[in-house]
Amino acid sequence: MGALTLSTRITLVRIALIPVLVLFLDLGRERDGMLVAAAVVFVVAALTDFLDGYLARRWQQVTDLGNFLDTTADKLLVTGALVGLLPLGRTNAWVAFIIIARELAVLGLRAIAAGAAVVVSASFWGKSKFIVQVVGITVAILRPPLEIGPLWLDEWLMIVVTVVTALSAIDYFSRFGALIGAGGVPPEPEEEEQPR
Repeated sequence: MGALTLSTRITLVRIALIPVLVLFLDLGRERDGMLVAAAVVFVVAALTDFLDGYLARRWQQVTDLGNFLDTTADKLLVTGALVGLLPLGRTNAWVAFIIIARELAVLGLRAIAAGAAVVVSASFWGKSKFIVQVVGITVAILRPPLEIGPLWLDEWLMIVVTVVTALSAIDYFSRFGALIGAGGVPPEPEEEEQPR
């Protein structure tokens, strides 16, 4: 294996920040100041996702290892944050389950697609999902004292996060779900999509 690219090293930093995030969330049950630290770590980790992708494309350093680590890091970051928020009462089990189940399901779909040499490209919903998750989870960690009707602001945002996450899963499976029924064989392309 060759030397790691800068973008891949940044992705590894994101992965290394996840246990720190979970630790700060755990400590936040007793000290509110740790929740601010957790929010900072989470936002910094999320920002590295945009940075490593930008650098990889800018310097033409996109690699299979980098793509794998980037996708894995995003899912671990969101999962770690949700698991850390559960004991704090900042999210509920159903929200966490739906979001984590979506991540695992799409990860499985990507594995099937990779076996069939099909690239599962990110769609509008897929790109929007991570941004919405970052905003919703950050607000949930900090929980500003703002109630809107029967729920806190962050609880409303987590509902939005859940809906957008579910829509992105529906989008992925509507586009690539045929791979599952076909046993990993890519669907026949339409005539205008035939390679030239």
